Amino acid sequence: MPRICIVGAGIAGLRCAESLLNNGFEVTILEARDRIGGRMCQATLPSGIVLDLGPNWVHGAKDNPFVELAQRTNTALHSWQQQKEQNNIFNENGEILADGRFLSDRVWDILAEAFKYSEENTASIDPETSLYDYFVDRVKNVIPEGEGCEHRRKGILQMCELWGNYVGSSVQTQSLKFFWLEQCINGEHLFCAGTFKEILHVLAKPALAGAEIRLSTKVTTIQESGDKVEVITDAGSAFEFDEVVVTAPLGWLKRNKQTFVPPLPSKFALAIDSIGYGCLEKVFITFPSAFWLNPNTTPETQPFAGFTQWLAPSYAPETNPRRWYNECLELSTLPEPRAHPTLLFYIFGDQAITLSKQLNALESGEAKKEHLIKMYKPYYSLLPNYVEEKCVPVSCVATDWLSDELAGWGSYGTYRTGLLEGDSDIKIMRRGLPERHIWFAGEHIGPFIALGTISGAYWSGESVGKRIAAAYGLSSDDIESSSLRNDVQHIRETSASTVEEAKRV
Repeated sequence: MPRICIVGAGIAGLRCAESLLNNGFEVTILEARDRIGGRMCQATLPSGIVLDLGPNWVHGAKDNPFVELAQRTNTALHSWQQQKEQNNIFNENGEILADGRFLSDRVWDILAEAFKYSEENTASIDPETSLYDYFVDRVKNVIPEGEGCEHRRKGILQMCELWGNYVGSSVQTQSLKFFWLEQCINGEHLFCAGTFKEILHVLAKPALAGAEIRLSTKVTTIQESGDKVEVITDAGSAFEFDEVVVTAPLGWLKRNKQTFVPPLPSKFALAIDSIGYGCLEKVFITFPSAFWLNPNTTPETQPFAGFTQWLAPSYAPETNPRRWYNECLELSTLPEPRAHPTLLFYIFGDQAITLSKQLNALESGEAKKEHLIKMYKPYYSLLPNYVEEKCVPVSCVATDWLSDELAGWGSYGTYRTGLLEGDSDIKIMRRGLPERHIWFAGEHIGPFIALGTISGAYWSGESVGKRIAAAYGLSSDDIESSSLRNDVQHIRETSASTVEEAKRV
């Protein structure tokens, strides 16, 4: 049987391996890390709490394979729909916004318009126009002239900045021309309360049982060798395969195009360079107890459950002189027994870059913990029932994907201003180089309805496995998954629902 190499044992690689094994191929996975899972990984606190350091969410519940995988593994998924009418937004002076819910709804209304406008006018929109530019233009119509209009317009423009926590980069560099590529599958957006640990175990089971997996094996060269492909590792080992599937992150591909011999075609290299790569980091701060909860109410009626935002804070000049926005998700109202007294802060862009550099300059774990407390105390100290001597964090964990070479020094694909042919670039990478026996898979080239998500990585790996099988006449399955075939139709169906479901989160 043909020998297939998969570079990377993340979600795309594991799903591709299962698809190929089902069709009788001999599969070898070369993984540079000392574990499988790629960006899907966990950390365990001294208290026994398990945290997902990578993906936290299942984006879009309708026909999503991860919903079914969660059911199979008894992994709890959760949404904070019951808190959708709450108003947990602090203004720049540290005061709760009285009209925060109204402003939040207007932000999501404009986002819905922007999705539709981007999809319908993508051919004519100036590539340099940002999503923020669209907000600046639209806010004047959404909030007409009158008493308080400037306050509300300012609030909307401030709140739209938090879109960066969805895409890993600033709203001011988010391409309006290709904003439609940020749409997701229909259905609720669900937080993985039980972590992805058991789901990863199920995803990896076929590969662990049927493939040869070589961990701590970093690929340095992928070279054509007649009608074969030679793969060389950093240890100097050389392997020969009939086909190679590269599932390395987009950020890694950007800096390692020299891996391919002969060089990648110019159009392919340009496609890799054209799509942006976002940086989203997470900071988990765990307390002795969830002091912000009201002990006299149920989880469903807690006033400070789900998300809380701090807009352009002016009250932390020492630690936040650039007045970066902050957003956290409290995890104490997750379903039992998964609830724990932790605040999960999401940060992106320059703020994430700065924090990464600051933490890497500190040597001890205790020093890093003290730094994180100093950084975030101005925000969590505004939550209800805060008493300084009783509300001292017991642990702080920060991700650092920006320093992780194997994660591509970032998180996932994004679409920035200046992008000229985003959808075509994705299609070029998605097609791969089958004439050279080299294929590609990953979240950055999944279906348009699932780009940048674990579902996109899953479907991308599955699709490549089917395409290789079809090339060898070994499968009667559709060459492309239905989600890939129906990209355009599904996008049109989800334009409004994407925003509606995100609002509920």
